[in-house]
Amino acid sequence: MNSNITLSSLTDLTGLDVLDYLDKEISVPVIDGLQAQGDLIVVPYALLDGIVVPTERTRSEKVPLSGVELLRSAAGGNPHSLVSDGGMCSWASPVHDVRGLALGILTNSRTAYLIHPEHGATGIAAGRWVIGRQREGAGGWFHSPALVAD
Repeated sequence: MNSNITLSSLTDLTGLDVLDYLDKEISVPVIDGLQAQGDLIVVPYALLDGIVVPTERTRSEKVPLSGVELLRSAAGGNPHSLVSDGGMCSWASPVHDVRGLALGILTNSRTAYLIHPEHGATGIAAGRWVIGRQREGAGGWFHSPALVAD
């Protein structure tokens, strides 16, 4: 996979599909920084170093072109899938996160992609990233912010 790919080409390569209302001929953006897709957020690892850490239970796996399902939307709906050329990306989970939001740590030497049927796809530039749930609302001291429901 290259970092200049259309949504149509990406779905053809991976076998994952998106809903018909999305423009499949659009180029998938590759972002080298903080990004969000529905209820997921991708954060540079350096910003959460020491907050999100591997544990003795953490296992690393190579991410296949067919993808790794990271999270299903609210009520068991559509999945967020992480895809990559075989061997170019590893996914480590579970991890310890004092905030309770991280799903795992992505380490990729080439562009990896998040695909969701309703949102399409976004590219994640090479690097080390924490992928986790998003919270919404300020919450304050006495109220926990709610997780974003997609």
